[in-house]
Amino acid sequence: MMIGAVDVGGTKIAVGAIDENSHILARLESPTDARSGFADAVQRIEAMLRNVSRIAGANLAGIGIGCTGPIDPIEGTIGNVEFLPGWEGMNLVGELSQRFQVEVAMENDADAAALAEARWGSGRGKRNFIYVTVGTGIGAGIILDGKLYRGVDGFHPDIGHQVIDASGPACYCGEHGCWEILASGPAMAEWMKASVSTAGPSERELSAEVICRLAREGDPLAGQAVEREARYLGLGLANLVKIFCPDMIALAGGVMRSADLFLPAIHRIIARTCSLVPYLKARIEPAHLGADVALSGAAEVWRHRFQSRGH
Repeated sequence: MMIGAVDVGGTKIAVGAIDENSHILARLESPTDARSGFADAVQRIEAMLRNVSRIAGANLAGIGIGCTGPIDPIEGTIGNVEFLPGWEGMNLVGELSQRFQVEVAMENDADAAALAEARWGSGRGKRNFIYVTVGTGIGAGIILDGKLYRGVDGFHPDIGHQVIDASGPACYCGEHGCWEILASGPAMAEWMKASVSTAGPSERELSAEVICRLAREGDPLAGQAVEREARYLGLGLANLVKIFCPDMIALAGGVMRSADLFLPAIHRIIARTCSLVPYLKARIEPAHLGADVALSGAAEVWRHRFQSRGH
């Protein structure tokens, strides 16, 4: 059984043909180019899906979609996504279902990635599993008792906007001191830019990746930035441990490419603050699937929605 997988991001749209063992048989990409309109993007997605199906040599049994930002997974519509101007209310599920005459399902991209990691990656065999991605923002997909957790009306929980420090900087969500505004990649760079001397790297050069490299080279200010990042990551993860008591939390995203710099402090914070729950049973480690997680996750969206009900 071959599933069409669609990953809609702010900068690119990736499409793949995925077999039942989560092998990517063919893949294509296109710039998102959101300002050219939703209809233009749908045409490109359709063309790429037909091409990967032809390359893989089999018809699509269904299509799964992982999409950035808030979406309605039940109706299949796109919400108010900063990176997709003009797409709000558009029904990507309905469009692709009509064009291919197959069942189509869509989830938030963090939820899609969580489904893939839970089945094929670091969360395999775990009933209660949380996938946390730390990059430009902070997002999470939550698997409870083997099922994707959804809130009211199917909404995806916005873990990145839990308040960690109410006296912290203002966030675009309207609050102060959210996890994302304190511990995302850009937050790490902003703190360093505000602290760096004119003799250090230019503001244009600074990023979480550069800061981690400087810390490894012994730069003291970069070391402080890493310590600060680890503290805020640890506090947010400790909250997840206390609230959900998971078997595992997998860490992904650009900042977590340097997870080894942060994990010792994260474990210390969890041990110090989570004594009332069985925190030692909650493994915290990097996710396993890497760059393939987006397309694998999109395919898992379809399997989770339809095969789990006996399709």
